Amino acid sequence: MTTQPTTKETRVENLAERVTRLLEKPLVKIVVPLLITGIALAVLHDLSAHVKWSDIQGDIAAKPWKFMFFALCWTAFSFLSLSFYDVLAVQSVAGGKVPLPVAGMAGASGYAVSNCLGFSYITGTAIRYRIYASLGLDLGRVAGVIATSWVAFWMGLILLLGLLLTIHPDGISKVLPISETMETVIGLCLLAGLTALFVWLSSGGRRLAFGGFGFNLPGGKLASLLTVAAVGDLFGASMALYVLMPDDLGVGYPYFFAVYIGAIAVGILSHAPGGIGVFEATLIAGLGASGRSDVIAALLLYRLVYTFLPFAIASLSIAVASALTQRQRIGGAMTWVYRAIRPIVPMVAAGVAAVAGVILLVSGALPSSSQSLGMLREVLPLSFVEASHLAGSAVGLLLLLVSRGLFRKLYRAWVVAMLLMAAGFFASLAKGLDTHEALSLLFTIGLLAMFRGAFYRVSGASIFRLNIPWLVSVVALLAVIFWIGLFAYSHVEYENALWWDFAWNGDASRFLRSSLVVAVILGIVAVNSLFGREIPVPVRTEIPEAVERLVMDSEDTESQISLTGDKQFLISPDETAFLAFADTGNALITKGEPVGDEKAGQQLIWQLREMADREGKLCAFYSVSTKYLPTFLDLGLSILKIGEVARVPLQDFSLDGKSRKRFRQAKNRAEREGYTFEIIPKEQLAPVLPEIRKISDDWLAQKAGEEKGFALGGFDDDYLSYFDHAVLRDETGKIMAFANLFQGGNKSELSLDLMRYEPDSPSFVMDALFAEMMVWGSEQGFHWFSLGAAPFSGIENRQLASLWNRIGGFVYEHGEQFYHFEGLRVFKQKFDPEWSPNYLASPGGLAAPRILYEVNILISGGLRGLTK
Repeated sequence: MTTQPTTKETRVENLAERVTRLLEKPLVKIVVPLLITGIALAVLHDLSAHVKWSDIQGDIAAKPWKFMFFALCWTAFSFLSLSFYDVLAVQSVAGGKVPLPVAGMAGASGYAVSNCLGFSYITGTAIRYRIYASLGLDLGRVAGVIATSWVAFWMGLILLLGLLLTIHPDGISKVLPISETMETVIGLCLLAGLTALFVWLSSGGRRLAFGGFGFNLPGGKLASLLTVAAVGDLFGASMALYVLMPDDLGVGYPYFFAVYIGAIAVGILSHAPGGIGVFEATLIAGLGASGRSDVIAALLLYRLVYTFLPFAIASLSIAVASALTQRQRIGGAMTWVYRAIRPIVPMVAAGVAAVAGVILLVSGALPSSSQSLGMLREVLPLSFVEASHLAGSAVGLLLLLVSRGLFRKLYRAWVVAMLLMAAGFFASLAKGLDTHEALSLLFTIGLLAMFRGAFYRVSGASIFRLNIPWLVSVVALLAVIFWIGLFAYSHVEYENALWWDFAWNGDASRFLRSSLVVAVILGIVAVNSLFGREIPVPVRTEIPEAVERLVMDSEDTESQISLTGDKQFLISPDETAFLAFADTGNALITKGEPVGDEKAGQQLIWQLREMADREGKLCAFYSVSTKYLPTFLDLGLSILKIGEVARVPLQDFSLDGKSRKRFRQAKNRAEREGYTFEIIPKEQLAPVLPEIRKISDDWLAQKAGEEKGFALGGFDDDYLSYFDHAVLRDETGKIMAFANLFQGGNKSELSLDLMRYEPDSPSFVMDALFAEMMVWGSEQGFHWFSLGAAPFSGIENRQLASLWNRIGGFVYEHGEQFYHFEGLRVFKQKFDPEWSPNYLASPGGLAAPRILYEVNILISGGLRGLTK
C-alpha cells in the first residue's frame, strides 16, 4: 500500500487545524488575551515614559472646541452608518419581520455597548440577538442578520484596503514593507475578488446554510449598499480620532487608517473592555508618537467622544423608553419598542454599573485636586479621607464584579449595585470633593432605578462569582487602570516608606494602598470563582405520599428512580402529577418527565422553567421521551438525542434462539448446580438486607467505584424497601446475586436498577439471574421488560447532522476505552428489543455540554467519580 506525498497545501491545512485547536483550548483563551494586554501595557509604558499627567491635562484643556465638534459629527456619521448594517441586513434576511427603525436602533445600540464594554459576542451581538428574537425571528434568521452585518464590515474593509494598496498613496508603504508593485497586485486582487462577489450575488437566489441553519444572501444592489454603509462606518470612526490628532503629527490619512485598523484588531484579541490600553499602545507605536502628551490627550478625548458618549446615550435612551413603556398603556408602535427593549435592559444595566466602577477605579488611580483637598482639610480628619479613598476603589471593583449579576437579572445584584453606587457617591465627595464623579454616580443610580423591573430573579448563585471570560476581562481592565496610576505618579520615586505615608498630599501612597486592596479583593473572588464550586452532596429527603402513589401506579418503570431520595419534587395542586428534579447550584435538572396526568404535567414543566428563571439557573429535562416534546419546544428548549431505550416484549417470551444461547445455557447450568431463583417480597426484605448489603459492598470494592445517584439508585435501605427483589441462591441457600425489581402499574413493564453479585461467584450467575427474571416476568403477565438506555446509541453522525449529533456519534464510535457504548448496545440487541429514542431537552448552544456536565456531577460526582 502506497501513500501520496504530503502536498504543501495539505501541510498548510494541517497547520491551520492545529493552530485552531490550540486557540480553542481554555488555557489559551485565558493566557493569550492577558499576554497581549501585558505586552501592550509594557509598550505603552515605554512609549509614554517622558510624559506627565499634568501635560496631558494641559493638552486636553487647550484642545479647541471646534475639533471636538468635528469629532462628534464624525462619530454621529459612523453610528448612523452602523445602524444601516442592520437596516439593510434585516431587509435581506427577514424582510417585513422587523420595523426598520427598530433594526437601526438594534444595530447602533449593540455597537455602542460592545465598543465600550468589549466582548462583542456577549454584549453587542447578544443585544441584537435578543431584540430580533423578541420580535419573532427564529435563530436562523437572527444569525443571518448578524452574519450579513459582519460580511458588510469585511466588504467595506476590503474595498478600502484594496483602493489604498492599489493607488499606494504616500506613507502606506511604511505599514507594509513590500514593493509598490506587490502592493498594487495585492490591492487589485482584493478589488477583483470583491467584484466577483458582487457579480455572484447579483445573479440572485444565493443562500448560505451551515449547521442546520440557512438564510438568503443579499442581492448585488443590497450588497453594494451594505458596502457603502461599512465604508461610512470605518471612515467616520477613523476620522473621529484623526481630527483630534495634533496637526504636526506628520502622517497622512491613508497611513493613519491602516494603523487604526491594526489597533482595532489587536484590541479585539486582548479581550480588554473596548480594547482599552491595547488599542492606545498599538496606535502610538504605529504612528511613531512616543513621548507625545498631545497624542495621548487625543486618544483620551476619542475614548470620551466615540466610546463613552454613545454608550451613555444608548443607555439613557433605553432607560427612558423602558420607563415610558412600563408606565403607559402599550399599543401600536410602543408594542414594538417594548418588545425590543425588554430583553436588553439587563445587559445595558450591567454596562452602566461596570462604567460606574471604572470611573471610581480610575479616579482612585489619579491625583486629587489640591484645592479640593484644601477645603476638606478644614472639615474632615485625614483618616476619614484616607478611608474614603480606599472605600471608593473597593466599591469600584465590587461594581465591576456585581455587573455580571445584573447581566443575569438577579434582584440581589440590583440592590447591591444601588447600595454600592450610593456608597461611591459619598466616597467621591469625602476623598476629594470630586463633584463630577459624584454627579456621574447619581446619574447611574437614576438609570438603574428606571431599570428596576428587569431584575426579578430572587435567588441563585453568588453575585460575586464570575466565570472565566468575565475574570479575564476584569483582570485586563484592572491591569490598564493600574498602569494609569503608575503613569500618573511616574515622577514619584518608589520607596517602601510610601506605603506608610499618610499625608494630605500623599496621592501616590493612597494609590498604592488602594491597588493592594483591589488586588486582594479580586484574588479572593477569583479563587472562590474558580475553586469555590461545591459538588452537591445528596441528602435523603422524605418521599411525599402522593409521589409514592403516583410512582407505583405509573406504567413507566423509569419513574421509580424518583424514590432514591436525592431529588426534590414539584407536585400539582390536585396531586395528580409530579416532577422530580435536582438542583446543582447552576441548573435545575429533571430525571425523566412528569409522572401522572399529562395536562398537570405540562403545567409542572412550565413551573420548573419559571422557577429556574427566577433563580437565574439553567433548566433542563434529562432522559425524556417524545410525550412532552411540544411543551419543551414551546419553552424554547433544544431537543438533543442522547441515546435509545431497549424494551423486550414478554408475550410468548422464551430463551430459544441463537442470540439468547448464552442466557439459556447459564440458566440451565445454574439449575444443574443446585442454584435456585427466588422473588423476595418487599415486606420480607428486612431480614436479608445485611446479607445483600455485604454482596453490594464486595461488588463495589471490586469495581473500585462509588455509589451513583440521580439517574441510578445506590444501596440504601429506605430506597430498596420499596421493591421486591430477585435473588439467586447457591446449593447452600446463600444469596450469590440480587436485583431490585421495578414493576409498572397494570403489569405494563418490568425492569431493574441495582443488579449485583458476589465477586467470587461463578461466571454464569449474572446471566442466569437475568434470564430467570425475564422468564418470571413473562409468566407473571408483564407486557415488557425494559433493558434501560444505551447512551449515544442511534445518533446519526453524518455530515449534515447537527453539531451535537456529530459529537454524540463521535463519542459513541470512539469512546469505547472510557465506556462500553457499543458493547452495551450489542448486549441488549441479543434480546431483539424495540428501541425508542431518549432525549435531553435543554437550552441550546453551549448550554448543552454544560447541562451534560451538571448531569455527570449529579450521577457520578464530577469527572473524578466518572473515571472511577
